[in-house]
Order: sequence, then structure tokens, then C-alpha cells
Amino acid sequence: MITSVFKKSTPLNYSLVVILILVFFFLFQIQEPSWMSSYFSAFEKISLLCFVLASFFLINFIVKKNGLNKDNGYAIFFYLLLLLFFPTIFTNPNVIYANFFLLLALRRLISLQSLKASKEKIFDASFWILVASLFQFWCILFLILVFISIIFHVSRDYRNWVLPFIALLGVALLFVTTSLMFNFDAIKFIQDRAVIDLRIDYFKNNYENGAFSIYVAVVLFFLVSMLTTLSNRPQIVHTSYKKVIACFFIAVFVFILSPNKSNDLLLFSITPLTIMASSHIEYMQQKLNKEIVFYVLICCSLFTFFSQL
Repeated sequence: MITSVFKKSTPLNYSLVVILILVFFFLFQIQEPSWMSSYFSAFEKISLLCFVLASFFLINFIVKKNGLNKDNGYAIFFYLLLLLFFPTIFTNPNVIYANFFLLLALRRLISLQSLKASKEKIFDASFWILVASLFQFWCILFLILVFISIIFHVSRDYRNWVLPFIALLGVALLFVTTSLMFNFDAIKFIQDRAVIDLRIDYFKNNYENGAFSIYVAVVLFFLVSMLTTLSNRPQIVHTSYKKVIACFFIAVFVFILSPNKSNDLLLFSITPLTIMASSHIEYMQQKLNKEIVFYVLICCSLFTFFSQL
């Protein structure tokens, strides 16, 4: 039944997903209702919700525009289910903002396969990644994805290799200017965030540990499926899927290296995993198997979400 509902992109699909986002977002937020008494806190929550909603539509645009998904709603539904594994994301503005800017970068990098306006796309992607790194420093590692994309598509033009550094200079100048305007120490700001912490013993309770363990199992299932079936997929999307896989592994390294570690940082891995999951469902032939995957993931998502309330 689930596959039938999301088999085609319709206003009903989008409306259903938006309603579910609102429900789960406010279900988690009302656990600490103190924010309702402050206009600033209320504005911050609404802004977070807007960025979360914008992320859904960005993912939908990426998969549809670049042929990574057919005309269906699987991607946005999978993104919702995977997001529910870590509901504390809804209270982490830095991670939500950084993820949004990374989505803007990924959109440009995947569309690079068209070879149209390649220099603008490389610059834009580098710029958005560097902006994201101001919110979560180790997102700067996603610049590796920029160079991977250059290797895949436009490596012969030396100017393309210089563009990420020009973007770095541009973001640095904007950041320094902002620090002078608002009178804060730009160097200390970076030093406090450019820290490596390899410990993974941050779990506050067994439910967070359980959510992490189930998420790892889901990751292995869809990642192995993608790696084993990639050669059978249309040649035209091979490089795009390779960039998606690279994006996932970079996200894992961002999680491993980041200080103040929490499950929230796994948000950066949810986008590529969403693309792999929706691709897996499309590749499967038997409807029963698709339904099983959906229902198992729904059960896992709801369990991990409500256990962490």
C-alpha cells in the first residue's frame, strides 16, 4: 500500500509528508515548552522548521532533476523516516543550517554532469560548502566531493581546480568582515571548532545507542545494495551515484572527526542514504519486497522516535 501511495508524485504525497513533518517536529518540541514564552525562541523554532521543509523540497529537486529517481515520492518519504531516527536534530540549528547549505552544494555538483556552466557550479558548490563549515567546521571535508566531481567531468581545464580556492577567499573575506561588524574574534571562532574528537561514547541513554545501532544496520543494507547493483544501472547515472556514495563516506568522516559528537551529526549522511534507499526501491521488482522494506523502516523510525521523546 505504501508503495502505491508514493509511486507517483502528486500533491497528496507532498501534503502528507509536510503534515507528518509538522506533527513530528512539534511532538518533539513540546517536550520542552519553555520556548513558547519567548518570541525569539519561537522565531528560532519556526526558522528551523522552514529549513527542514526546504531541505525536503531540495532533495526532491535533486533526485528528479538529475534522473536519480523516477516520478515518485520515495525520496522525500525515506528522508522523513530516516530523520525520525534522531529527533534531537530538530533542536540543533547549526546542523540543520549546515545540512541545508550542503544540499545546495550537492545540487550543483550532481548537475555538473550536464557540463553546462560548469565553472559557476563548481564555484557555487565550493561556496556553499564553506558556508556550511562555518556552522559545522568539519563540513569543509565536503570540498573533497568538489574535486571528485572535477575529476569526473572537467579535469582538463586547470581553472576549474582553482575555483574552490577562490570561493575560500570569498567566504573568508565575508567572514572577516562580519567578525569586524559584530566585534567577535574570527580566529578564536575557527580554533574552537577546528578540533578533532574521535571518541564515540557520547550516548546519553540506551535509546540513543539503540537508534544509532539500528541506523547502522539500515545503512549497511542500502549501501551494500547500491554497491552490488551499481553496474546494472543506466550508464548515464553512474557518476552521479558514485558522487552520492562518496558524499556518504565523507559524511561519515565528518561525524567521526567532529567534537561535541551526537547523533545529530548523522544528518549529513541521511541525504545520500535517502537517494540510495529510493533507488533501491525502484530497482526492486517484487512489490512484496518493497512493502516489507517500507514497513520495517517505518517501524524502526517510529520506535526510535518515540523512545527518545
